[in-house]
Amino acid sequence: MYKIGFNKPYLTGKETHYIYDAVSTGKISGNGKYTKLCQSFFEDNYKIKKALLTTSCTDALEMAAILINIEPGDEVIIPSYTFVSTANAFVLRGAKIVFADSYENNPNIDATKIEALITSKTKAIVPVHYAGVACDMDLIMDIANRHNLFVIEDAAQAIDSYYKGAPLGSIGHLAAFSFHETKNIISGEGGLLAINDSQFIERAEIIWEKGTNRAAFWRGEVDKYNWVDIGSSFLPSEIVAAFLWAQLENLDNIQTKRKEIWKLYFDGLKVNPCCQMPSVPDYATNNAHMFYLVCKSLKERNDLISELKEKSIAAVFHYISLHESPYFKGKYEGDKLINCDNYSNCIIRLPMFFELNKVAQVKVINCVLNFYS
Repeated sequence: MYKIGFNKPYLTGKETHYIYDAVSTGKISGNGKYTKLCQSFFEDNYKIKKALLTTSCTDALEMAAILINIEPGDEVIIPSYTFVSTANAFVLRGAKIVFADSYENNPNIDATKIEALITSKTKAIVPVHYAGVACDMDLIMDIANRHNLFVIEDAAQAIDSYYKGAPLGSIGHLAAFSFHETKNIISGEGGLLAINDSQFIERAEIIWEKGTNRAAFWRGEVDKYNWVDIGSSFLPSEIVAAFLWAQLENLDNIQTKRKEIWKLYFDGLKVNPCCQMPSVPDYATNNAHMFYLVCKSLKERNDLISELKEKSIAAVFHYISLHESPYFKGKYEGDKLINCDNYSNCIIRLPMFFELNKVAQVKVINCVLNFYS
């Protein structure tokens, strides 16, 4: 049992109150009071034209793949250093995944490498804002516009983070957020599809409601609802939305505390020249989703994890690059992705959660410094 765990879900205290309120209304199947509150929060605060809650970020990405009509043979460019959902959403529709490398000093997709990967079959680019730090969205949108491609932001980790003043998730044609228990704002499982191109709004509601026009029916826009398109059960219950609303109400407080924790890590560890520290480009902000270090080798990373474990501190690595995964390895035909592989082998993530106290955090910092000394 770790004395200092890697993650601990934070509860504001109002989650069960709002869940009780949702249950007492008798409307718990979704798209009720709390669903609307959460969706309006994203639309009002982050300049999103239409927001739809989903059961997960994975579902939001799968909705995006349906909305842009991904078909077998289409190609989608994504970073290899990302979670499997980024790829899975498009593979399920028959797309070929084309992997791009990361920057040397930043796990985000190297936007300068994207254009060389475009072919006549390319349909979309999916930048992932790793650790909540923005990709180079001006360059990515410029490439997409010149080649008539869709951009779907994987903003799973990126709530309340910005690119040159623009909220992440509001820049691409579509975007997906996560509220998994490891994220800044949580609902256990949960996600949100952000729609920034108006052409997708009407169809998105239909896909969201199992391929029916049920949402329009409840607004009185049609006299009955029917099966009108493909879709699935992407809409979460009001219980999930009620939990999420308690979190969103406390966003500023949560973000302030997480940024304080992140800064203490950064200030305490920047004296160590042995590890690569997190890099936040000038065009980006930091939402303090995670704190990571990049070790010099796989052995060093594993030794550091073991050292922290001996001190009862839980630290973990992150993704294995998808082009090296058991599922994809035999299918990959591109160039070596040196930076992605380096992050797979060398990133270590330190404990990061709202209730991490200063005494525990200083212990983590000192253990890392002692390891390198």
